Amino acid sequence: MRIYVTSVFVDDQARALSFYTEKLGFVVKHDIPLGEHRWLTVVSEEDPQGTELLLEPGAHPAVGPYKAALVRDGIPAASFKVDDLDKEFERLRELGVTFTVEPMDAGTVRMAVFDDTCGNLIQIIEMVEGR
Repeated sequence: MRIYVTSVFVDDQARALSFYTEKLGFVVKHDIPLGEHRWLTVVSEEDPQGTELLLEPGAHPAVGPYKAALVRDGIPAASFKVDDLDKEFERLRELGVTFTVEPMDAGTVRMAVFDDTCGNLIQIIEMVEGR
């Protein structure tokens, strides 16, 4: 069994698409209109056949309180792996991305957390096994 699609609930699919492609560098895999919303997935440019991230409309009444609780408690909705955390942190910061946690050591990883502008905190990590 493999993960094929995972998702983050977003406040606005158009804004999410802009952020996840223009700032994070993901590319669109599927963009299929479905009435008021879209089946909108992005993938890593480095792994176009890899796991898709669904930018899921957050219209369900349970989504708002759920997302607010995660953000209030500082819990990321998703985690993405990078090769060089410091380099990615600087790149994203130069693009205007707001970080809630700057790069820090956390056991076998280095991590940072940012606001995706769509109601979520997102974590990026660099594996540093052997430290």
